[in-house]
Amino acid sequence: MAKPLHVQQSRSYPVPIEQAFDVVLSAPLPGIFDRRYALLPPITQVLDQVGDWGSVGQIRTIGLGDGGTMRERLDTVTPPSEFSYRIDGFTGINKVLFAAVDGRWAFAPDGDGTRITWTWTVHPTSWLTALVLPVVGLMWNGYARQALARIATLPGEGAER
Repeated sequence: MAKPLHVQQSRSYPVPIEQAFDVVLSAPLPGIFDRRYALLPPITQVLDQVGDWGSVGQIRTIGLGDGGTMRERLDTVTPPSEFSYRIDGFTGINKVLFAAVDGRWAFAPDGDGTRITWTWTVHPTSWLTALVLPVVGLMWNGYARQALARIATLPGEGAER
């Protein structure tokens, strides 16, 4: 079995933890992940989502700017501290690289605001594709910094500290 890649990025925001949690959990994905970073495409649409995103077991299909898709399942929701999800069912180029991705958004008090940490554990399709995961990790770090910056512009989130 190929070794997974673990990547993580954090940023602080001057809002209460409950507000940060609610804004990120319910944010429209194309509003956060609207720009390509290196070879990582933007999210262009969300399909098959029933109701508001926030219930354990919910599933949706995410459409990417390169024409690929992936399936996301919400695995845990623990307000206001964290939620986690699993991405699989990749199509397009990601199908070659990723068997699955386990993602987690964590929220922690940070002074009078909140520190948001986004983590991915990337499971490669094989030992061969695992060899390119460090490069994917570098791209993901840039992608994550962009996404965390976009969160600061969402209604209800406020500016970064």
